[in-house]
Parts: sequence; structure tokens; C-alpha cells
Amino acid sequence: MMRHTISILVANQAGELSRIVGLFSGRGYNIDTISVGKTLDPKLSRATIVTLGDQKTVEQIVKQCSQLTRVKDVQVVSAPHIEREMALVNVNAEGGIARQDILNLVSIFRAKVVDMSHDKIVLEASGNSDKVDTFIELLKPFGVNDVTRTGCVAVNRLSPFDPRKDNGEEFLAKTIMK
Repeated sequence: MMRHTISILVANQAGELSRIVGLFSGRGYNIDTISVGKTLDPKLSRATIVTLGDQKTVEQIVKQCSQLTRVKDVQVVSAPHIEREMALVNVNAEGGIARQDILNLVSIFRAKVVDMSHDKIVLEASGNSDKVDTFIELLKPFGVNDVTRTGCVAVNRLSPFDPRKDNGEEFLAKTIMK
């Protein structure tokens, strides 16, 4: 089972998200994360759904979502792409050493402190899901009280550069030479 990110452009009307989710649940497809928001055109919303399945399953999802009346476009977000999610983490921060260790992690992960009391801190972290997972895992020894996460949002890259495969300097040289 592979992880797939699907981007659905749909009319911003009551009940549309319910129809999409109903399509998934009615056919036994699981939604790992879902994020929905308005686009530049307030009449349209973009739903980003992450699901697990084989290639055939994803093709079926795309085909069936495309047939929904108010769906304007359905795309599988392919590599290379940019993906982000955000988490708010409520963590214990009793004592100066624990607080300083947490703030060091905040700095390393480029997270933010969004609220603080004498014994707790609420942190905001964003990045790909692996980065957010790692940040939360490293906070667990301090005592994580609560985690609230958004769903994934994703877009295809504008350029063919894939940081997992390409050397950034080679990409930059190729781009400048064009």
C-alpha cells in the first residue's frame, strides 16, 4: 500500500465535502488526512486528501471523484511536490532545564512558541509529515498533553528539481544556463 495525495477542486457549496467523503467511505477507501480551504476564487474550494492504496485504487478514486457533479478537477499530486502540515503541541515544561531543552528543539525544528504558562508550553510546528512526527516524538519525554494536527496540503513543484534526488547546485546551474 502506497501513500497518495489527491487534490480536488470543488464548488464551495454546502454538502460537497460530504459527497466526497461519502464516496471514499462508501467504497471502503480510508482517508488518512483531509484539508479543505477556499481558493482565490471564493466559489471554489480545494480538498487535499491523503489516502493509502495501490495504483488501481487511486485511479478509481480519481475517476469516481471526477464524476461528481460539482467537482471541477481531480489530480494526483505527483513527485516532486511540496507538502506541508501543521501541528499544535501542548507539552509539559516544568523546570528551567526542561524548558530550555524544549526551546532548543523549537529552534532546531524552526517551530514557534504560541502560548506559555508556568508549567506548560504550546508549540506550533510545520513541515512535511515526517518532520512533524519527529518533532512530536522528541517532545514525548517531556510529557506531551495534547496534539492537534491539520491535514496535509500539497502542490506540484514548479520546477523538476527533486531535493531527494538532485544536487541543488547542479539544478541551479541548469536553470541559470537556460
